[in-house]
Formats: sequence, structure tokens, C-alpha cells
Amino acid sequence: MIQAIGLTSVPRRNQPPAVDDLTFEAHPGRVTVLLGEPGAGKTAAVRLMLRLDPGRGIALFRGRPLDRIPHPAREIGVLLGDVPGHPARTARGHLRMLSAAAGVPVERADDVLEVVGLAGLAERHLGDFSLGMDRRLGLASALLGDPHTLVLDEPADGLTPREAAWLHGMLRGFADQGGAVLVTSRDPKEAARLGDQVVALDQGRLVADQESAVFAGARLRPRVVVQSPLANRLAHVLTAEADAATERMGQPPVEVVHEGGSRISVYGSSCAAVGETAYRHGILVHRLTEEATDTGPVTPLQRADGRSSGSPDEPSEKRGAAAVRTSAEPPAGAWPRLLAPGPARPLQYELRRALGVRTAWTVAAVAVAASLCAAVILARTGAPAGLRLFTGWPRWLPLPPAAIGAGLLGALAFGQEFRYPALAPDQGAVPRRVGLLSAKLVVTAVSALLLALVAMAVDALALRLLFGESTALLAGHWTLFAGWSGLAVGCAWAGLLAAGLFRSTVLGLSVVLVVPALAVPLLGGVLARPSARTLAGLPERLRALATVRWPAGVEQGGATAMRLMAQPAGWALALSLTGLLGACVLTVLRGRAR
Repeated sequence: MIQAIGLTSVPRRNQPPAVDDLTFEAHPGRVTVLLGEPGAGKTAAVRLMLRLDPGRGIALFRGRPLDRIPHPAREIGVLLGDVPGHPARTARGHLRMLSAAAGVPVERADDVLEVVGLAGLAERHLGDFSLGMDRRLGLASALLGDPHTLVLDEPADGLTPREAAWLHGMLRGFADQGGAVLVTSRDPKEAARLGDQVVALDQGRLVADQESAVFAGARLRPRVVVQSPLANRLAHVLTAEADAATERMGQPPVEVVHEGGSRISVYGSSCAAVGETAYRHGILVHRLTEEATDTGPVTPLQRADGRSSGSPDEPSEKRGAAAVRTSAEPPAGAWPRLLAPGPARPLQYELRRALGVRTAWTVAAVAVAASLCAAVILARTGAPAGLRLFTGWPRWLPLPPAAIGAGLLGALAFGQEFRYPALAPDQGAVPRRVGLLSAKLVVTAVSALLLALVAMAVDALALRLLFGESTALLAGHWTLFAGWSGLAVGCAWAGLLAAGLFRSTVLGLSVVLVVPALAVPLLGGVLARPSARTLAGLPERLRALATVRWPAGVEQGGATAMRLMAQPAGWALALSLTGLLGACVLTVLRGRAR
């Protein structure tokens, strides 16, 4: 059951609120349609209920607000617009990724694909889906957690009549099994055909809350549509006969309206009566059909005190056939925008997200190839064996190609979340969930380590094959790889945190590239001063102060790490990570829901 109480959006630029004190209920086992013209406030009301936009009031789902539900995907299935999935991801891969986010078994993905009729298209990419297939996949995503409530914003918009009929049948079947369905629509005929309850909005206010039968009788006016080359003559004949019948027998009046051209509409009659009249007078008819027309929303009456007739101060009988009666009071202040829900199984979610498309594999392959080319060019120019040679790091580059690739992988980890917000429709994932951020840090660190290892191994092997034993990596220099790995992981984490803060892959990678390019020359000049030259002996002084005797390998590794940190590139990366991590902490503290 859904209870919306006093929903009011925040007005913008002295404009009236998109939703103004909206109160209604959606009961289980029934389909409730939120009806309104474009701009009436139905989409804004749904976003207020889902806490995607700031505002006042409260929405309860089976008696609990959204922020008190441990796993929202298992309670509420949501479909807002098209599926926010990566176009290169398959339908099965997309649903398996979301199954980890919802905390349901991976087999559930195949079950819901079977339910919505996409089992044969499970391996097709989302970018190849038509609008009807996309809506089916969106419904599958909403059903993934086996929710009790479905909230869908104009799911039949743009669909063919056959696809819309299938969708209506699915929603009706869900409601018949005891679920609560809330659907928005702009078509009164669709609302009357699909819904059990119709909640009509106009300019953000509640104007009617009625059973569908009552709504259809009050709002939808039947008419006969006639198309004839002699439309004017037929209209004159129908009007004359109707007036005569009204005067002679007291029958209800018939209204004839010219629609333009050869088309007229007849209100208060039937196809049989209009057809017989046309036949008696020898009038050719090209089209004769019955349909229901919308009479438009009812404008709330203004009272003497300035309030509308839909105001909460009026008796509940005047607010609709099924007005909401509740003693709950809306909160006094505007609620904050809630954070996107984190995945129930964050590590599984991140692994399926990263490995479900070819982007990560392509970035890694390009980075290794670029590193190999740079290493070969450096070796041909006579560069001595060392870290720069075996990582393909020319001095004119701020970072080696493999480290840049690691930074791009980190930036993609959050950049794709904002570009294709699969976790929360129209909101995207934010780096404010500790579990999600931790999973991304772990996966990007492992990816960066593997990329660093592969790049150095390929470079060393190629240099040995091309230039002989003299260029082989010297045994015992494992600390070089440790420092190289730390650089790759640091770049990956910098790209991850920057993309999470700036909500962009491009900006995340820009931070990885620009910060070292700007900071290395500056720090190089600072460290070159006499007061900074003492950093070179810092590892030896720290070892002299230590009272514990460490193994030789550990001491050597620690000394190498300190020497790397004393370099401008190490300082630049450390400062970058420190600033980004501090910004993330501030974002968490400022964005925490009250």
C-alpha cells in the first residue's frame, strides 16, 4: 500500500510548486493511475514519493518511509523512462548486475526475462533494443527484487497498441496477485481502461480521486464520429430531426459539432441512429464509429478564503469519491535529497559492472600496447635499464601509458555510473556509500596491479627478444615493481575519486593527467632547494631511529618506497589522493540524510 500525504515540491524562481499538497492512497490488489496533462505534476509527484527531488510531505510504502526500508529494490519496483543501461551490455548481463545490487540470486535474471518475454533476446545488447523491448527490460528490472509495489512513470508512452495492451495485462496480473501498482498517464481513456482508481491532477493539485467507472462516466463523454463528403448536409439533417424529436417526444437533445473538413462529431446519439438518418437521406458515409472523448480536468473551485476546493481544510467528501482520510501530519521542513541506495552485494555488483562490457579490456590492451611501443623507442635511443625503460615512461609524459590506463579504468568505475545510472533511475550512484566505494577501490586496485604487472612483463620480454640480455631486468629489483605498482594503484584511485566527485569520466581522467603535469615541476623546484635536499637521507635516518631489526628485504623495500615518495611524482600523487579523499569525506558528511 502507498500513502502519499501532503506532497509539496519546492517552488523555483517564484513559480508555483509543481505539486501542491497532494494526498492519495494506492491500495494493494489494485492499479492506481495518476492522471494529468503534461506539466500537471504527475512525474514530479512520483519523484517526490521516491525522494529524488526535495520537497515537503511524506510517502509511506506499507507504513514505512523509503529511507526506513532496508532493501528498497525488494519492496518497490521503479521504472522512470528508458532503461539506464550501458548500450554495450547484454540484457542478461544488465539484470545480473542489478541482481547483485538487489541482493537476489543471479538466476532471478533469467526468471524475469522469461516473464517479460525476452528470454530469446538475453544476449542482445541494450543498444539494439527497440522502444517496446526497452520497456519490457525496464519492467524486468523493476520485477527483479520481487517487490510488493510497482511505480511506473508513463510506461506505455510511445508504445504501439499491441505493446501497450501487453503491458497493461502484465500490470493487471501483478495487481491480481496482491501487489500495489501506481502508474502515471496522460490519456484519460487509458486511465479508465487500465486503472481501478484514477487520481486526477491539474497544476499540481488533486482534482479527483475516483473509481475508474465513476471517472469514466464523469470525464469521458461518448460520441459518434462521422466522415462524409456531405458532412454539412448530414449535420443539418441530424440537427433538424433531433430538434423535432425533442419537441415531439421529449428525447434528450443531440449536439452536432463540425470538426473541420468532412468530419463531424455527434453527441447524444448512436452509430445506428446516425447511420439510419444518412441512409434515409441518401448521404454517403465514409466513416462511422463510436468513441469516448475527454471533457478535460475539473478546475478546483475557489472559496472565499482563497483556498481551493481540494484544500485539506475542506470536508473529505468534497475532495473526491475516494478521498484519503489519515491523521498523519507532513513534516514541517523540506526533506533532503536521499542518497542513491548502495548495492546489497557491492563487490559482486562492481565485478559484473566492470567485466560486463569490453571497455575495460580495450583500455587495458591499448595501455599495454602504448607502453610496449614507448619502451622499444626508449631502448633504441639508448636509455639505461631502469623503471622508465621497462614501464615505457618518456620524460615528456607526466605519467607512463599503463598508469594513465589505470587512471582511466578508475575514472570509468564511477563515470559510467553517472552516465548510465542503473542503481537509481535519474539519479545515479554517488560515492557516499561506504560499501560501494570500498568495492570500487578494491576492484580498481586489483585491475591496476594486473595492468602494471602485464605491462612490465610484456615490455621486459620484448626488450630482451629485441635487444638481448643486456636489457633484461636485473634480478632482485622487485622493489622497482613495488614502486611501479604503487604508482598505478594511486593513479587508479585518483581517477576513481575524481570521477565520483565531479560525476564525469573525462574530468576524472583530467585530474589524473593535469595534477602531475602541474605539480611535478612545482614540487621539483621546491625539493631542489637546500632546505628540501635533506629528504634524500630520510630513509636512512628513519632506519637508524628504529629499534626493531627488520629483514633485509623489508628494509630495502621500505627504503625504496621512501625514495619514491621523496620524488616530485610521488608527492604530487600523494597530495592529489589526500585532497580527493578529503573532498569525499566532506561529501559524505554534507550529504548524510537527516
